[in-house]
Amino acid sequence: MSQTLAQILGPWQQPEVDTSLITRCRNAWNKPIDQFTDLELVTCLQQDLAIGYVLPIAKNRLQNSAPDNSEMFEGQLAEAVADAEKRKTNQPPQPTPSGRG
Repeated sequence: MSQTLAQILGPWQQPEVDTSLITRCRNAWNKPIDQFTDLELVTCLQQDLAIGYVLPIAKNRLQNSAPDNSEMFEGQLAEAVADAEKRKTNQPPQPTPSGRG
């Protein structure tokens, strides 16, 4: 069983507003990531939530499972995976310590 967003990112912090996006995130927060619906995976990818954990599960879902019909439009998960991979590739390199004091 995979981890939950709560285990990775900490306990849910309720924002002052309550939108459908907030509700989707809150409903998924304590669920194991490998049990997310396609739309919950999309939401995490689009919001940069635990990408290192979510992206491999989303890619596996695309390769090995039929869509679960939770997406807002056909191909939404594939689009979110492609966008997340593009953002990951386009990130600037992290500075490394120079060792100088």
